[in-house]
Amino acid sequence: MANSAQARKRARQNTKRRQLKASQRSMVRTYIKRTIAAIEAKDYALATEAYNKAVPVIDRMADKGVMHKNKAARLKSRLNKAIKALQA
Repeated sequence: MANSAQARKRARQNTKRRQLKASQRSMVRTYIKRTIAAIEAKDYALATEAYNKAVPVIDRMADKGVMHKNKAARLKSRLNKAIKALQA
């Protein structure tokens, strides 16, 4: 248990941040799952639309530190590659 006032405040801040980031992580995963579901259904139009909605959310979470920038780039690249394969 935190003993000093500073440590107690830090514990409160960490709890708030953990809850916020968990919510944001869940939102990003939902967008990614929608895109993957459209790709697996082989629906190019729906996959493209889902991808275009997911990209700004992924970028925003990378900027906020919810996920690493390289992970965000890797996700976007893999999703885009899969969508391009559908078109071909």
